[in-house]
Amino acid sequence: MANTSSRTLRLLSLLQTHRHWPGGELADRLGVSVRTLRRDIDRLRELGYPVEASRGVEGGYRLTAGAALPPLVLDDEEAVALAIGLRAAAQGAVTGIEESSIRAFTKVVQVMPARLRRRVDALRVVTVPSVEGGGRSVETGVLTAIAQACRDEERLRFSYTARGGARSARHVEPHGLVSLGYRWYMVAYDLTRQDWRNFRLDRLDDPHSTGERFRRRELPADNAAAFVRSRGAGVPALHSVEVLVYATAAAVRTRIGPWATVEEVDEQRCRVRMASQTLDWPAQALGNVGAEFEVLGPPEFIDFIREWAARFTRATGS
Repeated sequence: MANTSSRTLRLLSLLQTHRHWPGGELADRLGVSVRTLRRDIDRLRELGYPVEASRGVEGGYRLTAGAALPPLVLDDEEAVALAIGLRAAAQGAVTGIEESSIRAFTKVVQVMPARLRRRVDALRVVTVPSVEGGGRSVETGVLTAIAQACRDEERLRFSYTARGGARSARHVEPHGLVSLGYRWYMVAYDLTRQDWRNFRLDRLDDPHSTGERFRRRELPADNAAAFVRSRGAGVPALHSVEVLVYATAAAVRTRIGPWATVEEVDEQRCRVRMASQTLDWPAQALGNVGAEFEVLGPPEFIDFIREWAARFTRATGS
């Protein structure tokens, strides 16, 4: 029989992967008696996991939603999928949750075995939206190293390439991470220049904590994002695209995914809204839907679609 701690983790893993477990089957899977299973269930409840029990012939156990999110047990595939999804959200795939996504991503990657980290790195190129404006994508190790240094208030050293190509060694006190315009910036106090700076993460190499703790200084701005904007790190204006698609809302959601807001108009039509820094992506997404649609705005998207239509028509030789 496994020790109590490992058995409890095994029980939790089973409950998280199956909606309902008959008591006898669950006990057999764990190699314990029904009485021991009840004690293990009580132990999970004491730890904050809401395990519901049902009696009778079909009686058993299932994990339900509780008032707070307890720790989760993930297998290798789930852990990799979670890390990839969080990193995609951190890159701006889902607007408004970039900073919280990178915090969660850092927690997941920090406890990952090296073999799973390598899988996340290998998959990031095809699962994370590309950086617009010609910048390089940000390595997983760079994001996690800086996020941890910000959290732990530890000084950081790294190599940095300026806009003109000059390279320099930097020693900073990291304040925070900011996601703007599909790019990540670090706001930090530069110890060499004795002033506040923002650094683009795609120009930053080999960040490592020195282990030296520091007392957080007062930032000369309302927040880190305001500071980055004040230093000229502008974000291209978003295009708000709105179209009427002649297909069911369910079908359109399946094709476009979470990157658009889809509202049902009636059983055969839906209204789709998308925000993008370029017009290419909404055009491609609508083309993938495979249904007729009507552009409601903005006017520049109408012109953009007309230009695409003319180009495709010429390509057919018509």
